[in-house]
Parts: sequence; C-alpha cells; structure tokens
Amino acid sequence: MSLLRSASIVSLFTLASRVTGLVRELLIASAFGASALTDAFNVAFRIPNLFRRLFAEGAFSQAFVPVLAASRAQHGDEVTKEVIDSVATALGWTVLVLSLVGVLASPWLVWALASGLQQDPRGYNAAVQMTRWMFPYIGFMSMVALAAGILNTWRRFAVPAATPVLLNMSVIAAAWWLAPWLSVQGIEAVFALPAGVMLGGLLQLLVQIPVLSRLGLMPRLGSTPSAIRHAWQSPATRNILRLMAPALLGVGVAQISLLINTQIASHLAPGSVSWLTYADRLMEFPTAMLGVALGVVLMPQLAAAKATGDIERYAAMLDWGLRLVVLLALPCAAALLVFSEPLVAVLYHYGAFSARDVQQTTLALTGYGVGLLGLVAIKVLAPGYYASQDIRTPVKIAVVVLVVTQLLNLALVPFLAHAGLALSIGLGALVNAAWLLWGLLQRGSYKPQPGWLRFALQVMMATALLMGFLWWAAHDLPWVAMREHTGQRMGWMVAVLLASALLYFGALWASGLRHRAFLKR
Repeated sequence: MSLLRSASIVSLFTLASRVTGLVRELLIASAFGASALTDAFNVAFRIPNLFRRLFAEGAFSQAFVPVLAASRAQHGDEVTKEVIDSVATALGWTVLVLSLVGVLASPWLVWALASGLQQDPRGYNAAVQMTRWMFPYIGFMSMVALAAGILNTWRRFAVPAATPVLLNMSVIAAAWWLAPWLSVQGIEAVFALPAGVMLGGLLQLLVQIPVLSRLGLMPRLGSTPSAIRHAWQSPATRNILRLMAPALLGVGVAQISLLINTQIASHLAPGSVSWLTYADRLMEFPTAMLGVALGVVLMPQLAAAKATGDIERYAAMLDWGLRLVVLLALPCAAALLVFSEPLVAVLYHYGAFSARDVQQTTLALTGYGVGLLGLVAIKVLAPGYYASQDIRTPVKIAVVVLVVTQLLNLALVPFLAHAGLALSIGLGALVNAAWLLWGLLQRGSYKPQPGWLRFALQVMMATALLMGFLWWAAHDLPWVAMREHTGQRMGWMVAVLLASALLYFGALWASGLRHRAFLKR
C-alpha cells in the first residue's frame, strides 16, 4: 500500500473522528457553556489523558513501534509474536496497578493539576469525583495503543484510525440521553460525561480484538508470577524500556507543560480552562488529519527502511512528508489567523455558549494557529529520530522548548491571559520543529530533494491569496449576530470554505504545481 493511500485512509477516519469530536464539544458547549463544572470535567479528563500519553500513544508507542517493526523486518513474524506477548503482559499489569493507585490519589492529582478550581468548592469536588470514575480509562487506552502499534506495523491502518469515533459517539450519547435523566434525578448533568468516556474506552478496545484475531496476532497476557517475570526479562521488553526512559522524559516534558498551563488557567477567569479546551479541539482537525496521519504511516516504514539500511528511501519519505505538511498546514494556519471567529461562532455559538465565550475561544484559537505549522511538522520530523531508535535528541530539544514556553508564559499571560498560554504553545512548537529539522540536516539523515524553493514560493503565493479572501469573509459577514439564523450561517460557512479550497488549489495549479505528479512522489 502506498504512503499516500495509507495516509489518506488514516486522514479519512481521523476526519470522521474529528467531526464527531466537534459534535461532542458542540453538545457540551451548548448544554454546559464555559463554567466551573465544565472546567472540572476538562481537568478530570486531562488527568487520565496525561497518563495515557505516557503509557499509550506517547512514550510507549514511540518505543514499541520501532522495536516491533525492526523485529519483523529482521526476524520474521513468529519471533515478533513472542515480542507482542511479552510486551502485552508487562504493559497490562503495569496499567492495572496504575489505575488502582490513580483512583485512590485523585484528590491530590486534581490539586496538582488545577488547584485554582478550589475557588469554587463545587467544581473542585466534581473534578475529584469525575477523575476517580475516569482514571481506569488509561487501562483501556494503553491496550488500545498496543493493538494499534501491532496493526500499524502490519499496515492495517483503518481500525486504529477509526476507533476514536467510538469515544466521541459514547460521550455524545451520554450528553444527549443520560445528562437529562440525571437532571431529573437531581444530579448534576455534567456527571453523564465520565460515563460516556468509560464506555468509549471499552468499545475502542473491543473493536480491535477481531482484527488481531484474524491476523493471528491477539496478545496472550501471562497471569502467573513466572510469566510476568519472564515478560519483564524479555530482551524486547528491556529494549522498549530502554527507549521509553528518554521518551518518558520527552512526553513528560510535554505533559509538564500542559500541567503548568492548566494550573495557570485554573487561576484565571472561570471558563479559561474550557476556552482553551474548545480551541484545542478545533486545532485537532489539522494536527490530527495531517500530522498524526503522516506520523502513524511514516513511523513503521521509516523504521523498516533504517533497519534494512535503505537510507535513500528513508530520506525520500521524510522529504515527501515535509512537502505535504507545507502544502496543507500553511493554508490551515493562515485560516486560523484571520478566520477564527467565524469558525468558533458557527461551531460553538449555541445554547449556553455566549458571545463572550466566542470572543475568548477565538483569542485562544488564534494563539494556537501561530504554531500550527510547527505542531504538524513535529509529527513528521520526530519519527525521523524514533525510526533510528534515537529518542534522546527530541527529548533534549523538548526540555529546552519547555523552558522557552514557560518564559513566554511569564511575558504573555499578564497581558493576554489564557490567550497568552495558547500563543506560548504555538511559538514553542515552531522552535521545536525548526530544531528537529536542523538536527536531521546536520547529521545528514535528511537531504532536501531539488525544487524546494519553487515549491515554497508557489505555496506562499497561494496562501497569501487565501488569507486576503478569508479576511474579507470574516469582516464582511456578521457571523456572531447570525446566531438565530443557524441555517444561513452554516450555508455561508460551507460556501466560504468551498471557495477557499478552489482559490488555493486553483492558484497552485495556475502557478505550475501539478497535484497528481506531486502526490505520486
């Protein structure tokens, strides 16, 4: 299967995930707005997500996928199946213990992440309760990450990419049906959301099982002390742990940054955590559809190319990925800079979500948009290091970027409040991506292929035309005032987006860029 086809499959299912995710956030915003209780849910959901990124698609995946791909390329499927069983046993028992500890430690975890919620005792207590209910979610998601790593290595990208839809649909169902029922019972309706999260985690795990079984790759988890001991002593497990040590630090750095930002936001105006969360959900569209999709597809193939010594193929895949990032992420970043308010108004401005919430979420989204190109490029550049089983270099860069981001917070938050937090993350992402690229160039792992200057000029020219059109559309139409005319507002949005796509890709075609020839590379 070609890189383009694989990336397209992942992007298609990621689009479905992000669309249902936006519906989920729209329902939450409409039903609950931006308040102390929505801040409580967002904080409570971030705590298991923080650990999930350590033990699931974060440090674990960064170490597991290269080891698995190298094992399959060098030793075949039978030996690789033994690797899967050992890793599954070690990971399964680890996350079980971690889940139990997390449930007991929920009050301390909430205080560490967002002590500012204590401004409203009701919100703080709700965050503790919801954290307890949702913490076992990391157990489901850690095993989902294991299954996804296996399937991606065997180039079965569809199911892992589609599973997040199940989480969104579960939360939507909980908000739609369970929340009103809880209100009738005299219980805060927001407590329906943790139930949806837990159901979604379980469904994501169950849907992977039939595919793994058909491939003969269903992990066998050891349950006896000797089996567990053997799993931990396995060379593959030790290799993954060796790679995870710096990866944990790297992912930990990102999570420390998130923790600090959430802590700061919890001390700002009520609703600040929610404004940032709503903006972040919109950012997930381009970052996931472009960056995550390319990263998922490139990681096992880059690792296989390195393992077999095919350096030319490795460099060519990186070059193709970076060009695709520039082609698609740059216009998205431009759109977020000049067209954020219409996007927020059309997607969120209903029910309890006020015009002030639109304004504050727009400020956060614009700050994130500054760094969109960097956020997407990191997803392509970092696998260039992970494929060589070099996790230390990206970690060192991440540590420095963390310091830079917090220095930016000191300078920006007093003036821009929550928007300063978003802008700091955006600027830090640009620094991170530029440093990763420079490192690959310096070591000679990546050599840009001919034609980059012409390509960059073509994309920048088309992006400039796009920005002018979107600026006009943002200021000439009363997006916020059209709240009562939902159909009209959505119709204008569809028309503007279609016209934007035609303008951008038409300008590229007129400049001589032939999309079919480019994609065939």
